[in-house]
Amino acid sequence: EVQLVESGGGLVQAGGSLRLSCAASGFTFDDYAITWFRQAPGKGREGVSSINNSNGKSYYADSLKGRFTISSDNAKNTVTLLMNSLKTENTGVYYCAARPGGRYYWGLVVEYDYWGQGNQVTVSL
Repeated sequence: EVQLVESGGGLVQAGGSLRLSCAASGFTFDDYAITWFRQAPGKGREGVSSINNSNGKSYYADSLKGRFTISSDNAKNTVTLLMNSLKTENTGVYYCAARPGGRYYWGLVVEYDYWGQGNQVTVSL
């Protein structure tokens, strides 16, 4: 059974850092793309960052470039999102999603086959 388990969320003050992890199982990790989405209250899920393990390509929302870093550890089947210089606007439930690698619209929710349970990130003043 495919599983995606997010961890590392919590409460952090603006300007601080947080590291989210997505542990994957039940599929060939090296052949999949893994993407983080954020959902703020009353809004839809928006793409944060994606990494395609089949070719090593990574993508970021324009507003996050330079502050967030995504990486994969293929030996551990884990994707990590390092979030630096956090702002209150980064608050939300963060979801890990997966789909087969290749060509994909990384920020489109419908592209993904599997989803984690979500993990709350709250950035306070």
